[in-house]
Amino acid sequence: MQQWVDEINLHNALYYTYDKPAISDMEYDKLYDRLVAMERETGIVLPDSPTARVGGELLSGFDSHRHLARLWSLDKAQNREDLMAWHTRAVKLWNEYNQQNPDNPLPPLSFAVELKFDGLTLNLTYRDGQLVQASTRGNGVVGEGILPQVKTIRTVPLSIPSKEGTIEVQGEGLMYLSVLEQYNKTAEEPLKNARNAAAGALRNQNPQVTASRRLSAFFYNIGYADQVKFSDHRSMIEFLRENHFPVNPYINYFDTIDEVYVELERLAEMRLSLDFLIDGGVVKITDMRTREALGYTDKFPRWAVAFKFEAEEAETTLLSVSWEVGRTGKLTPVAVVEPVDLAGVTVQNCTLNNMGDIERKGLTHALGSQVHIRRSNDVIPEILGKVSDERDGVEIVPPIACPACGSELEQRGAHLFCPNRLGCKPQLIGRITHFSSRDAMDIETFSVMTAEQLYDELDVRDPADLYRLTFDDLVKLERFGEKKANKLLDSFEKSKTRDLSSFLFALGIPNTGKATAKALADHFGSLEAVHQASKEELVALQDIGEIVADSIYGFFRDPVTSGSVDLLLARGVSPTEPERTQAVADPTGIFYGKTVVLTGTLTSLSRDEAGKLLEAAGAKIASSVSKKTDFVVAGENAGSKLTKAQELGVRVVDNEEELLKLLGER
Repeated sequence: MQQWVDEINLHNALYYTYDKPAISDMEYDKLYDRLVAMERETGIVLPDSPTARVGGELLSGFDSHRHLARLWSLDKAQNREDLMAWHTRAVKLWNEYNQQNPDNPLPPLSFAVELKFDGLTLNLTYRDGQLVQASTRGNGVVGEGILPQVKTIRTVPLSIPSKEGTIEVQGEGLMYLSVLEQYNKTAEEPLKNARNAAAGALRNQNPQVTASRRLSAFFYNIGYADQVKFSDHRSMIEFLRENHFPVNPYINYFDTIDEVYVELERLAEMRLSLDFLIDGGVVKITDMRTREALGYTDKFPRWAVAFKFEAEEAETTLLSVSWEVGRTGKLTPVAVVEPVDLAGVTVQNCTLNNMGDIERKGLTHALGSQVHIRRSNDVIPEILGKVSDERDGVEIVPPIACPACGSELEQRGAHLFCPNRLGCKPQLIGRITHFSSRDAMDIETFSVMTAEQLYDELDVRDPADLYRLTFDDLVKLERFGEKKANKLLDSFEKSKTRDLSSFLFALGIPNTGKATAKALADHFGSLEAVHQASKEELVALQDIGEIVADSIYGFFRDPVTSGSVDLLLARGVSPTEPERTQAVADPTGIFYGKTVVLTGTLTSLSRDEAGKLLEAAGAKIASSVSKKTDFVVAGENAGSKLTKAQELGVRVVDNEEELLKLLGER
């Protein structure tokens, strides 16, 4: 049976991956039927049997899967200027590394250009050569396990020649446009577009539905490998090919960024000739050691960028505008248009930011009129304006009362807000859903539907209410059985000790995203310290300005929001505090408790390294110079911050030798 499995899988690879069939369809069918008969007779199905590709029984849900290595998003470039800016940053980091490591410099930068597929990201795990897991990207750290669905894709190898160790391989599941066209000829419900067809199939809990879509996949990266290393992008791609992974033939290599841009322009022209959807190109630095040296931001690798094609535009009719209430109470107008195909997707909803946006675009009398719409960067399409300058449509009238709870609306800046924080259903459900999301408290199995059900049936009005729920409360709900109730209760319990950064983000503090929440956690070290922080202390943090500081300060002094935090703590939520470097700092040190601004280019160490040394010495790193600044560390090409420090009489440390001496390093 194993010999037959290996032989069939080889022929599948030759046929689907390499387009070089070695036997006829009849011979293949005989071999396949012989294997099926033996499996029936013995009751044994080997792990990499091709019979698994037809899809098995209906699944009850998706289990979460934690990736062995993070799946990163890519920073985006929309034009030549963006691409050159990315390149300039990469060159600067490359130069800095080589100046600091003259005995082992990085090679000259070179680049790979690949297609940016428009499908669903896949992450496959192989252990000792066997496919043991497949998952979606999820939030980059945790995805959903979809192994039965992925096994139905004939271009995905169920086993590979490389039998040692564990690897994670990333790629894109997609549906060829010709396959979509053929599928729709006999389908009871035709599929609208190839991207949604692929994503819907891979997240369908019936693998037989997935199999019927005849999906394909291309692979382009190895995110984790414990026993194999690669010197550059070429060697990694060659490894993928040698192990029967389908690699798209379009991969080109260049030595200059100008050549890269010319190629991206050519790629934009040829994309409509492809049999699958792409929405751009991906530019990667080829050398692996350089990638490691350049590293990552909080969100993106610094050694790669996605070049997005220009947005596609279309004309359609504006049918209506509804006003949706978010978790902060802000109302956002959403336009419904006559469905139109745009960049491979059927568009029906478009964004309109606020009434001022509607007025600027000349849409105040546009209901029933023809409008220009554009879709770019995988976001909700936007309306650009009316086709005609005539006032030939019905007026869009902003609401006076909240469409959800009837409260009188307030105008704050450019936006309308519902002030009813304690009684407006969409706000409450939005806050609970945000609190439970993956990047926040990461409560597994939780969704907006769950939040609505708990709101309607168990009077859940605040995130703290989640922690009072019992098994008896949950098991009586529709679509809840014992297993689901216990799983949700376990998720609540696990979430109680999430790290402080995630907890602060989960609270939904206005103007405070993940990066700011992490900065607060790292700097203050405890929830109590964040709670007690003054506006001056908050503004002193890098990248926190007056508006963000006001939001954070006000949040912890608002009786409603601070009361919610107190209730969370009372019900057992105890966020894990980060390790504190300042706790071991010498309180007699010159930088202890001082505010320091770094500016200019340092030579023997990076700004980030200098910042960490200063924080370890008890300093607070700030991004702007003010009267409260104690030191400015000025490297080469220091500009306005150095000038302002000199004007204010702030002490300037203008060379690294002095800085290291003050730190006690020399």
